[in-house]
Amino acid sequence: MSPGSFEERRAAEWVELDRLITGAEKGKPEPGVEELPRRFREACADLALARHRMYPGQLIERLNALVIRGYKLLYRSRKRGWESAVRFAVAGFPQAVRTEWRLFWLCSALFWIPFFGMMASAHFDIDWIRAALGADGMASMEAMYGGGPDQQISHLREEYGSNFMMFAFYIKNNVGIDFQIFASGITACLGTIFYLIYNGIQLGASAGYANYACNPTSFWSFVAGHSSYELLGMIVAGMAGMRMGLGVLKPGRLPRGRSIAEAAKVALPLIYGAAAMTAIAAIFEGFWSAQPVPVDIKYGVGIAGWVLHVAYFLVMGRGVRAA
Repeated sequence: MSPGSFEERRAAEWVELDRLITGAEKGKPEPGVEELPRRFREACADLALARHRMYPGQLIERLNALVIRGYKLLYRSRKRGWESAVRFAVAGFPQAVRTEWRLFWLCSALFWIPFFGMMASAHFDIDWIRAALGADGMASMEAMYGGGPDQQISHLREEYGSNFMMFAFYIKNNVGIDFQIFASGITACLGTIFYLIYNGIQLGASAGYANYACNPTSFWSFVAGHSSYELLGMIVAGMAGMRMGLGVLKPGRLPRGRSIAEAAKVALPLIYGAAAMTAIAAIFEGFWSAQPVPVDIKYGVGIAGWVLHVAYFLVMGRGVRAA
């Protein structure tokens, strides 16, 4: 095909792409703007073909300029990291959680039933808690929560040295737990189920033992502020792990590898959100939970955290078109 025939055949498409790009650059999208990505890909193919056939430089420069403008327009969102992060926090994350509401309730049941069961065992049969925590676990609970808040703060300062070191320890611990819950979901959901139940038992046993043998006020005032971020983040990580596991268990008509890849796309917003919640929980644990703040204020912050999370997941992102 001669350069003239090639240009005559494709010129209308280039003019249309130029019109769509110009409108988008001015912030006034033209009709048919949804076709811009397809037309951009076609222009890229035309540019590659023109270069391969060594068409005149003027034609190649025209196509190259058009492709550069299209690239800057389509991929400029990658440079808006903060804008994308805010959009995800305001709409994308709560939408992703609501979309997987069945997994939310399943993971909640897997965690909360063992949690409250172990808490209740403190009133009926403390041996269950003793078996779950062991001698070292009970001794650690008594050292941290056996006395009043002053003893707890002193113990934490001796163990970690500074607020920042507490933050570093807790973010390492929390990320490790969430990663276990998420990554083990690839074993056909079995790993995620195990770790959700296990953490429900351990945390419920700790809460039950604090009520039974320690100072409950010291324990609950410490965990109140970060509890909603940490525990809900754990459940969201479980949702991501279960979605990966379902990609293994139920590939449908897709090859199993493709099914897992598609499941990963759905799980990605969930694990991003869980990571953010875990980081916020660690900030609270390191810089707030062990501070000498009146107990009523700590409880108030904790209750506000749970109320805000319920409102966030139920309300945020409604009416906003999913990306």
